[in-house]
Amino acid sequence: MPEKRTVPRKKFNMYMRVMDDDTSEILGHMVEVSSTGLRLETVAPLPLNKDYYLRIELTPDVAAVPFIIFVARTKWCKMDVFQPNLYQVGFAIAEIMPEDQAVFMQILQKFGS
Repeated sequence: MPEKRTVPRKKFNMYMRVMDDDTSEILGHMVEVSSTGLRLETVAPLPLNKDYYLRIELTPDVAAVPFIIFVARTKWCKMDVFQPNLYQVGFAIAEIMPEDQAVFMQILQKFGS
């Protein structure tokens, strides 16, 4: 299958959990990130083309705010090749406030490799 991504992702080298802001449920943790989306590792599959209000809780060494919230849409979901009890889920950022976008970019630059 040819690559559809136009913005390269970077591996994420810090454990940072991502929550559903509506339910406060932990969806998973980031394993790759780009300026337009992210990939989560989850314990359950997520439905495609669904919008989620995602919340990333932050520590003071990452940003001056305790969390950021943005809307992201699931684009793909597949079972992990090496750990079949986990799923890889790709999200595209659909809506994000400019100040949260700035923090997201700081996270990308600081922890993306």
